[in-house]
Amino acid sequence: MLILTRKLGEDISIGDNIKIKVVSIKGRQVKIGIDAPKSMQVHRGEIYELIKEENKKAAGARRDLVDKIAARIGKEA
Repeated sequence: MLILTRKLGEDISIGDNIKIKVVSIKGRQVKIGIDAPKSMQVHRGEIYELIKEENKKAAGARRDLVDKIAARIGKEA
């Protein structure tokens, strides 16, 4: 993990397409702005974890459906 110190208004560049800027600091809270291509999804960490969990559940449900269809085709054949 790279750890950097930035002051208000300073930014960090990631490659050619992503820029993270310190927008405001109030007490222990820091607001950042993220400039990234529209094709790139940007999520808060806790939201990203929820999305990953939902994707795992959906993949499991699809796997169950495929197994049921395969079993049914096998029985009819």
